[in-house]
Amino acid sequence: MKQTIPSRDRLIFALDVVDAAAARKLAEQLGDAVQFYKIGLELFMAGEYFPLLDWLVARRKKVFVDLKFFDVPATVAAAVRQLRNRGITFTTVHGNQSIMEAAAEAKGDVKVLGVTVLTSLDRGDLDDLGFKCDVEQLVLSRARRALEAGCDGVVSSGLEAQLLRQYIDSRLLVITPGIRPVENRPSDDQKRVVSVEQALQYGADYIVVGRPIRDAADPRAAAELIQRQIAAATPP
Repeated sequence: MKQTIPSRDRLIFALDVVDAAAARKLAEQLGDAVQFYKIGLELFMAGEYFPLLDWLVARRKKVFVDLKFFDVPATVAAAVRQLRNRGITFTTVHGNQSIMEAAAEAKGDVKVLGVTVLTSLDRGDLDDLGFKCDVEQLVLSRARRALEAGCDGVVSSGLEAQLLRQYIDSRLLVITPGIRPVENRPSDDQKRVVSVEQALQYGADYIVVGRPIRDAADPRAAAELIQRQIAAATPP
């Protein structure tokens, strides 16, 4: 049975900015237009990652720690364990079965998401990496392994969300990045993209949006527009 998710929680804003000060300024500008934030590697390397995380949680925002842990299983487990009891909703792991199992065993109150195939990769990229199977087959295989390992969900392009809903247990959360409310720019590094409506119709539980909000002339208005699109695509 699928979980009931409040409509305004379905938008996860990728808070990809240069430092914690810029992150706080943007979050204050967005106000109640965004309830859920993803903070990733750029902010981690800028410093003040955990003070920023605590600042968001204190403002009753949900937080997705997107660091894609990939190391020996014991190290990944130790890292995930450090996230417990901090008000964090999601974190990501990127690795084989034993890595995902270690993360799932250590997760406590944090939901673990297995990364399937990055939305910046296409068929040519997978050939370069040595994967000879189709993108869809690889996503399904990794999603099955994530479920078997005890993960709560997966990160997947909306293009594969339909397949996940058809072939994988519906309890598995599907978080979809690579959302483009408008036509993708030639310079954009995201290749396997979908619109807000497509992602939700295909079966995504959450959508991750970054640049279309961050780079808008009015980020709050852009976020509110996406919230309206989500509400229209997910009637009560």
